[in-house]
Amino acid sequence: MMYLLYGKEELLIQKQLEQIKSENHLQDLDINEYQMDTVSLKEAIDDAKTVSFFHDKKAVILNQCSFLTTTTKKNIIEQPIELLEEYINHPNPTTIFICIAHSEKLDERKKIVKTLKKETNVVECNQVSNMKQFIQALFKNYSISQENINLFQKRVGNHLELLEQEAEKLKIAAIDDKIITTELIDDLTIQTIDLDIFSLIEAIVSKQKEKAMMMLDEMIKRGEEPIMILIMLANQFRIIYQAKELYQKGYTEKNIASMLNLHPYRIKKALEKGRMFSNDILLCYLKQLAELDYQIKNGEINKRLGLELFLLGL
Repeated sequence: MMYLLYGKEELLIQKQLEQIKSENHLQDLDINEYQMDTVSLKEAIDDAKTVSFFHDKKAVILNQCSFLTTTTKKNIIEQPIELLEEYINHPNPTTIFICIAHSEKLDERKKIVKTLKKETNVVECNQVSNMKQFIQALFKNYSISQENINLFQKRVGNHLELLEQEAEKLKIAAIDDKIITTELIDDLTIQTIDLDIFSLIEAIVSKQKEKAMMMLDEMIKRGEEPIMILIMLANQFRIIYQAKELYQKGYTEKNIASMLNLHPYRIKKALEKGRMFSNDILLCYLKQLAELDYQIKNGEINKRLGLELFLLGL
């Protein structure tokens, strides 16, 4: 059995690996992993050709397969791709062979990619198709209402590893009755900077400059770096602008989410905010933030003062 896993969501890749291990009853002794940025393909393939010393099956994992992508990194050894092509055509039936590329896309022009896609089980690990189901699965064997699933996602955001981390925290707290309550979510989960940025933009939309300044102050007090806040603000305004432009051209929310490689929920929120701004204003904000970033990095203005002046000037 051969697999090709690719994508930017590390958690999805790890969950897929766990599923493969479980389905094939593999133990740690049965698994050998190779980092393809430092190890030759020959070493990994020679291993794949041999039988397991311990059980009927074993797994050979080829991690960091950047040679399957368009990524160009320095100091990576040149791989003998022909050996991989040869193995794919004559695989060892007792080896679970897994290639992993930590990249959003594969290089479809490469012959080896076409061969892998034809001969292996390909799993894309870029985004969750149904976030509500994903969160529900995090709370398996626990009771959580749909309203609290929504609250949990609203507070924590869409970062999969952070969602899993916060879910584990709640499950430990609810270990006795296994009920995830609103109170637990409010008390124990953290609100991510993504949600703070959305709230900051809402204050900007409603012209509540004083509230926006207070939110900025609170975020900095919590240890958020002003440069990161600036980057996140620029990113959100960019998404709002792109979503608005595409929607005006007739694309649906689903189309836009796919084109921008974002969760549909983020597109929905971006379009809601986009109704409050003209395209020219959004472009103006993006140019101001780009100029502010330049000034901060060149020491022309204090980073916190620069953000405060940006908010006051809106």
